[in-house]
Amino acid sequence: MASLVNMFLKSTPASFIFSIIGVIIFTILTAWDAQKMKSIYASYGDQLPELGLAVNGALMLYLDFINLFLQFLRIFGIADNDN
Repeated sequence: MASLVNMFLKSTPASFIFSIIGVIIFTILTAWDAQKMKSIYASYGDQLPELGLAVNGALMLYLDFINLFLQFLRIFGIADNDN
């Protein structure tokens, strides 16, 4: 949502601050998802197929890492903020 607002403001300092906030948010989400996968496996690991748990967990972490990587690209000025 902050990125949408910044598209109209075109403020470099605001973009930098939003990227820092994004890194913090996606770091917390990565840790949250890892703990959630651990608790799901501990609770239901013997009842659910392991492949399903692995695919679901990999997808959650993949999306977190992609978003984290994009935020780092914006911080270092490699990604274009105008698109």
